[in-house]
Amino acid sequence: MKKIEVKNVDFYYGDFQALKAISMDVEPNTVVAFIGPSGCGKTTLLRLFNRMNDLIPGTRITGKIFVEGVDIYQKGIAIDQLRKNIGMVFQRPNPFPKSIYENIAYGLRVNGVKNEKFIQQRVEETLRDAALWDEVKDKMKKSAFELSGGQQQRLCIARAMAISPSILLMDEPASALDPISTAKIEELIKELKKDITVVIVTHNMQQAARISDKTAYFYLGEMIEYDNTRKIFTNPTKENTQNYVTGRFG
Repeated sequence: MKKIEVKNVDFYYGDFQALKAISMDVEPNTVVAFIGPSGCGKTTLLRLFNRMNDLIPGTRITGKIFVEGVDIYQKGIAIDQLRKNIGMVFQRPNPFPKSIYENIAYGLRVNGVKNEKFIQQRVEETLRDAALWDEVKDKMKKSAFELSGGQQQRLCIARAMAISPSILLMDEPASALDPISTAKIEELIKELKKDITVVIVTHNMQQAARISDKTAYFYLGEMIEYDNTRKIFTNPTKENTQNYVTGRFG
């Protein structure tokens, strides 16, 4: 089964059409990168996958989006459940004003987990998965704000992973980070796809080339090309894609 299926989606902010006739499939256990200039619709599409754009007044969508075979815009869909299954990591780290431990435990508690032993185990597991455990294991009671930017972002990834989503959406998760932290996040994304599907928006084309299996190139609300990453970067079908990935784009 396809993880995500997008069928002929148009999306509007008021009168402005931000996405035009988007159709694509995202396979399970892959990393898909969205690239393209600012304002081309990448983040808008990403936020449609967990209905984050519902929070913006005056928006509307036509077409269909299926996640694991379920039409997520049908009436009566449980949005809380949807967002539990589809985690999200934002451009800037946004830890809660709580301890490192509570940042991860909180999501489990909100989702009804009461067994403290299980919570403790899950906190350690996700911090290990996020390659952060060794750096924070002796300061679990300290505020998450004491961590560096790169550590905070890995904490936010661990927090998203704690409730075992099957899809993780990442909106430029490394754009505010230094090269070493960025490399750690990229390693982490490669590890994550063993268990989950990752969709990432990135301005960094080298990053897309390094970590993704497939890449979609967007321009002015249209998806110009979507193919295996290697093909997009070495032999794209469309001249517009070629110009963008080789830097000849205006």
